[in-house]
Amino acid sequence: MNEIIFIVEKDIEGGFCAHALNHSIITEANNLDDLKINIKDAIRCHFNTEEETPKIIRLHMVIEEVFSYA
Repeated sequence: MNEIIFIVEKDIEGGFCAHALNHSIITEANNLDDLKINIKDAIRCHFNTEEETPKIIRLHMVIEEVFSYA
């Protein structure tokens, strides 16, 4: 595997939450710098060998905004 994709969302209680597509990897942190560190740690724990471990980590930032027409 060469790449892994994480969906990153702001947490309601503050900070950020990230979950991987196609893998059961979820992590969170108070800021984006710490989130990147936590993602790397979670990937190391999830994959068994160096060959399985993705070399590229892609983050998709999701921003939800609600507004009204009126």
